[in-house]
Amino acid sequence: MLRIPRPWADEGLPANEAFGPRHCLLSEAQTLEGAGEHALLMRGEARGQPRLLIQHPYPKRDQGKNPERRGFYPRPRKGKEAEADPLALDALARMNEVAARVQELGEALDDPSALWERLRAAWDRAEHAEDPRMSEIVRQARELTKHLKSFRERMRRVLRRNREATPLDRVQEMDRASMRWLSRQPGRNIAERAGSAQRILAVVRHQNFDTLENRVVHSYVVLAANVGREWLREHPRAKGSQRYQLVEEYIRRCKAIARDLADLKVGLAEPGITPNYVLLEDQTYREILQAWVELLKREKVLDELWAWQAQTWTDFCVLAIVLSLNDIKDAELIAQSPIRFLSESVSGLWFEQERPIAVFWLKGNGRVVEVMARPEKPGTLLTLARAHVALRISDPLDRNAFPHRVAVWTPHAMERLDLNLSANGAVQRLEALSRVPGQQERIRHGLILTPGHHQPESVAGQRNGQFVEAVAFDAAGESLAAGRAAIRNFLARDIW
Repeated sequence: MLRIPRPWADEGLPANEAFGPRHCLLSEAQTLEGAGEHALLMRGEARGQPRLLIQHPYPKRDQGKNPERRGFYPRPRKGKEAEADPLALDALARMNEVAARVQELGEALDDPSALWERLRAAWDRAEHAEDPRMSEIVRQARELTKHLKSFRERMRRVLRRNREATPLDRVQEMDRASMRWLSRQPGRNIAERAGSAQRILAVVRHQNFDTLENRVVHSYVVLAANVGREWLREHPRAKGSQRYQLVEEYIRRCKAIARDLADLKVGLAEPGITPNYVLLEDQTYREILQAWVELLKREKVLDELWAWQAQTWTDFCVLAIVLSLNDIKDAELIAQSPIRFLSESVSGLWFEQERPIAVFWLKGNGRVVEVMARPEKPGTLLTLARAHVALRISDPLDRNAFPHRVAVWTPHAMERLDLNLSANGAVQRLEALSRVPGQQERIRHGLILTPGHHQPESVAGQRNGQFVEAVAFDAAGESLAAGRAAIRNFLARDIW
């Protein structure tokens, strides 16, 4: 198995070196045996031998085994952001932005006939930092405020019966045990048996708020406040927006309720509790329980997304390419594969689709462009290029012309890639592939799409007729706008 730091690298990592934050966690192998934690990106064949391109996940802690990964920072945990590495907080914010752009595909699929127009409108809004992304905590702030108000007005409680030494004039109830106690006291009447303190053992009822349903509410408001603070931290430039103010007010409400419940000695519920009758039948408690479960599921999803950020980044890049093609003046979408959006990500993947995901006809030059993501039959050159995203370009009017491809690499690493080194390395790879004999299809152009760490940049590399554009961008704000513009500029070049 060849562990490669970049998809276009000619040499793998030394045997004694582990994957680190500056590496793309990729391997190339002929078999999956001994691959460890992995996701299969592409299965191809070259020189009569199978070639598998494998993606490994980021470790959930600072290191991982099988394959060896060291020097990573773990995902920041809710309520412990102050202890987290600032680089980890930045990575978490970028991950959430990418996931939000991909999840907007699910909302756009409500109307498949206008899928790409709706997705473009959502991404256009995301380019403005003052218009923050929609998320689960924003939805809950809108829908659960009325239920939290109702909870504070009629918080459930129970009366617990305890035996206590009670002044004679306040005794209201006695049970068998307290009467036996009284009969054993010295004296001829009750006043004498009450002693000098004039107290006897009696049943006293106390209000108790530490019920299962109130513990669930306590756990929810603590978690919601933490999730809300994370959302606010990721959108510092959106303070004037309605969503920002809504979440800010919701956090204050949750923190106030948490203080009240702590004062009432209400504990915290553990995840996985079995709901009682009140949690299932009372509307206020039922809505809060469902919201708590959704935020708990989000925590599990975040663990999965953190490990498989490279997979989600690839899906984001595929959508960016389709939207950029859709923006070309004379491009017409002539075919689109069915897309099934998943309720939660599986190894970083949010949607499934047939290949290709979209087909465009460029009326001006008569070319047909297919957007291929993780192709089932990549061909020899694409397999050797280790590009699991590509554009397949053909001329339907020229039967003698063979299709050619544009290789698209979507490298993801915890540290920002050097675009100049990346573009030069990729163009050298394409130059070497141009000398592979017996190939009908050809690759003359390449596109690198990599996270920009909020520093958008575009660099070109050219050598002996081979051209590669390397674009670093992000999934929100000005960096998203710059990245989409760079992709459109690349598509406007003579790559057809």
